[in-house]
Amino acid sequence: MKRVRIIVSGRVQGVFYRAETKKMADKLKVKGFIRNVNNNVEAVFEGSDKDVDRLVEFCRNGPIGAIVEDIRILEEKYKNEFKDFEIRTKGFDTS
Repeated sequence: MKRVRIIVSGRVQGVFYRAETKKMADKLKVKGFIRNVNNNVEAVFEGSDKDVDRLVEFCRNGPIGAIVEDIRILEEKYKNEFKDFEIRTKGFDTS
């Protein structure tokens, strides 16, 4: 099992980036969250190595309309702390 935190910059707000990432996470059964932070998007993914890697690959491009300029990926210790995948509102942080 794997956990990563990503920070995505570029044109990633106002293009359904969070909603489309949630759809993909639900499809892959990856748990965690995604939220807007300043002009970026931050997400934490937990799940099987293969599924987390697939979700990160999706995030490298994002949905139609997104322009990903940079993605920072930080591997963290797997915690199994999430029940599902959620879109969080800006500024809400329980980590």
